[in-house]
Amino acid sequence: MLLIRLQQRPLFGILVNPFGTTARAIELQGDHLLVTGRSMPASVSLADIGEAPTLRKGALGTTLSMQSSGQSNVLLRGAGHADARSFADSVKAAWVKFNTDAFNREAQRFDRLHAAVSGLSRPGRYPAACSLAPILQDARSLDTTLLSKLRSEAIGTDRAERVALVRKFVADPRAARATAISVFVTAELDRWKQFFDTIESKPLTAEQRLSVVVDEDATLVLAGAGSGKTSVITAKAAYLVKAGIRKPKEILLLAFAKNAAAEMSERVEARSGVPIVARTFHAMAYDIIGIVEGSKPALADHATDDLAFTNLIKQILKDLVHSLSEVSKAIIQFFAHFLVEPKTEWDFKTKHEFYTHMEQQDLRTLQGEKVKSYEELQIANWLYENGVEYEYEPVYEHKIPETGRRDYQPDFRLTESGIYIEHFGVRRQKMADGSEKLFTAPFVDRNEYLASMEWKRQVHAEHETTLIETFSYERQEGRLLIGLAEKLAPHVTLKPRPADTIYDRIVDLKRSMTSRSCSGRFCASSRAAAIVLRIVRPSPIG
Repeated sequence: MLLIRLQQRPLFGILVNPFGTTARAIELQGDHLLVTGRSMPASVSLADIGEAPTLRKGALGTTLSMQSSGQSNVLLRGAGHADARSFADSVKAAWVKFNTDAFNREAQRFDRLHAAVSGLSRPGRYPAACSLAPILQDARSLDTTLLSKLRSEAIGTDRAERVALVRKFVADPRAARATAISVFVTAELDRWKQFFDTIESKPLTAEQRLSVVVDEDATLVLAGAGSGKTSVITAKAAYLVKAGIRKPKEILLLAFAKNAAAEMSERVEARSGVPIVARTFHAMAYDIIGIVEGSKPALADHATDDLAFTNLIKQILKDLVHSLSEVSKAIIQFFAHFLVEPKTEWDFKTKHEFYTHMEQQDLRTLQGEKVKSYEELQIANWLYENGVEYEYEPVYEHKIPETGRRDYQPDFRLTESGIYIEHFGVRRQKMADGSEKLFTAPFVDRNEYLASMEWKRQVHAEHETTLIETFSYERQEGRLLIGLAEKLAPHVTLKPRPADTIYDRIVDLKRSMTSRSCSGRFCASSRAAAIVLRIVRPSPIG
């Protein structure tokens, strides 16, 4: 191995480096520089050199310096100029060769990555995440081991620009993919414009066209009834085949009902000439069982009998409730607090509309009484769940002098503590000056209602009975039951009923109300049971 060495001239070295703080000698040995000096590292790899050596000629000899990443720069003062120039040229040549050789060893791999990344400027296929993920992974790996260490001056301008493009992709792959998607979608929509104009009886909308050309790993399209979902599926299937993206055998179209599957198959073939058969979920599952098991089993009774299906769901729920306490709690929460139409007084313009709606809902609490609003229902059910005995709308315990009003009936009275609860149907609004203003439903006289609230407070104050107040704005802000618990804490000890007990209560109430309309809260429908089942036992795949 040829050794090339540069050292200080003795006299100059003493004058410019009396304490030995910079290098006294540097040797080039292969791909390393061996540095001699009191505080200098013993060895520096050419991979750590940031740029070619630089020279500065002075009165006391020539200074050679080199940038070194991650450690002190290499600096030697007081060398002969000719020797320094020769050494610098040798180091530069070795440094360039080192970087070039490293690049050449990965040239094929890099060329493949560069072609993929540069292709994003004019993508011929939709740049889906699944197709770019392996490219990004390989680019990140190569960047760590090589690209981040290459020096532009050493590998030349052309190679440096190509390396910079790949490193830019590694640094911000999201932006690169977003740009590529925008370019592809714009060009593809223009290229297939006539197809989108004629595939259905009416030209596809902009949103429908976008749903067709987007080809992500998984694409969720949210659309309401009659918005053209079948049109999108028809166009998508035809587009994938006509564009050469997928073969017919690689496309699976699924529908829930047989007639929907048949319609989809007919429309795809009639509108595009592509013979793709849509199937139902049940048919596909049935075939899978047949392939795996060797034969197809007979259908269970509940597959075709609605009553059998309903009874099966009920039995599943019953078994889950008795084996898993969290299931009981979920069902209780569903029936006690969520299986209600979330409308309030503020959703109606007239008193007649509101009370007509309330009559149709037939709001029944877990204790069995009929209440006048959803918020009262939530309060009553919370009291029942937590073992707080109560009366609904009892006559006030003290006789009120003749006032022209009917006998005062607070909303709730807690029988053990004698605490009263009044729920006031008011919401609040923050004013410009920071104050709060209470307001009522559109059909309620605000001044009269606020006066009634104040009268009730005075009644309790005069007779020294405890009144707990709750408000509609607390439900609106998500704090109705939390706030109720906090207000009752000094007066009441909660005794939560066992989940099984409450669940049995729900079942008993349902049985006693089977003659009621399905608009009621406890309609015994398989749909409601299925919803509960989905809530308490979510799918493991989301």
